[in-house]
Amino acid sequence: MSTPAASYGHVFEDGRGRACVGSTGLAVVQLVAEQAAYGWSPEELHFQHPDVSLAQIHSALAYYWDHAEEIDEVVEAQLEGIRDRLRRDGPSLLKGRLRAAQLL
Repeated sequence: MSTPAASYGHVFEDGRGRACVGSTGLAVVQLVAEQAAYGWSPEELHFQHPDVSLAQIHSALAYYWDHAEEIDEVVEAQLEGIRDRLRRDGPSLLKGRLRAAQLL
């Protein structure tokens, strides 16, 4: 029995080793993070990124499911970087001003 080759017609690796959607430069990890954060369907992702076709989005999501562990590690590393910056830089000045003006 032969093993089918994994092919994601619309997903390519950029010069930095990131999986990106076609020539858009949109990283697969960004689409996946948006889907997880906002619960967006492929159709909503297409609405939010009209320059990316629905076929490209489905290809990117298929790529994710075949590489979920490594992409999840990238997302977690990015989140940890954000947490580090928040710890280092403290609260946002804008957020403080909005709270003081009772706008938050």
